[in-house]
Amino acid sequence: MSALEDLWSLDPRIDYLNHGAFGACPVAVLDRQAELRAHMEREPVQFLTREMQPLMDGSLAALGELLNVSPGDLALITNATAGVNTVLRSLERDWGEGDEILVTNMGYNACNNAARYVAERSGASVVEAEIKLPIQHENEVLEAVCDALSERTRIAIIDHVTSGTGLIFPLEELITLVKSRDALVLIDGAHAPGMFPLDIESLGADFYTGNCHKWLCAPKGAGFLWVKPRFQDRIAPLVISHGWNTPREGRSRFSDVMDWPGTLDPTAWACIADAIQFLSGLFPGGIEALMKRNRDVVLQGRRLLIERLGTQTVAPETMIGSLATVFLPDDPSAEPELDWASTPTPTLRLQRQLFERYAIDLPMFPLPRHPKRGFRISAQAYNEVEQCERLADALEVLLGEEES
Repeated sequence: MSALEDLWSLDPRIDYLNHGAFGACPVAVLDRQAELRAHMEREPVQFLTREMQPLMDGSLAALGELLNVSPGDLALITNATAGVNTVLRSLERDWGEGDEILVTNMGYNACNNAARYVAERSGASVVEAEIKLPIQHENEVLEAVCDALSERTRIAIIDHVTSGTGLIFPLEELITLVKSRDALVLIDGAHAPGMFPLDIESLGADFYTGNCHKWLCAPKGAGFLWVKPRFQDRIAPLVISHGWNTPREGRSRFSDVMDWPGTLDPTAWACIADAIQFLSGLFPGGIEALMKRNRDVVLQGRRLLIERLGTQTVAPETMIGSLATVFLPDDPSAEPELDWASTPTPTLRLQRQLFERYAIDLPMFPLPRHPKRGFRISAQAYNEVEQCERLADALEVLLGEEES
């Protein structure tokens, strides 16, 4: 790890190349959350009824500045999956037989499941755009989505950064394409905030949801949903609560219904501004310098691993942020096992051996299906290229054992 590793509570014995999975919260931010939680428990009524909203407003203001949106158009939610569900469940009554919800084969499984669930309830159908790997040019993504669009498409759920493969989609072009068919656009930006600069207002999407616990390093359970003002009266929270019939002076209807889902621990939301401030202070140049540094580490690590493993690239560097997927040699098993828990595939055994024998944590998976496979590396401030060198050394040994 880097000289900054002590700022996180990660186990120093492990090369943690898996920040993209659930993020990792710095010690200083966790300490702030613990302080707020203790304060809340000393006087719950004081905190939840009088002090919580100003803290939420501070987080919304910090997010609004970072994302270039009005804080009043943002709602704090637990994660991007909740954001996708909120939009789809709010709109499902507008769809029926013959209508289509567009997703991609690289969409996050939980969000694609939400689309399937809503389609079953409304009578609509889910159409999946198939994006094939490897990708030589981002136009291949545009072509795949274009082929899947039709005059029946009502909404498209597009990843800003794909979760499994870590690819940055050509978002502005995709949004323009979908909008040309008079369809709505919902962006799953789970990985985008903190990975690269964002200007959500200028993108042209109708809805944008993201996580703060990943690349912004807020506590887990911190996310946001941005809704274009013209659609805010159509969006209802997953939990209907007091704000439905209790308007507040100076607050929009959207804020009233979204701000209070019921009693919960709001300290993860309250720490979003602290997390942004923490990251902004790590390097001269602020959070944008951190974003560039993380991308540089991933690109160097990706080049090293591709050269050492002798595999082809998954996609061009222009589509890579601080996540990158690398092809492995094909899975040597005849066919994938159905029960990974009791009889794991060589791919899963390889992942376990990396962790158990070499203390390296990262995800491995079929890419896109057996026997093709790959793994994903992440870079946050605590990571260094040297960790990818140790990964390459370990993989050479384990892949050699796999062949013998």
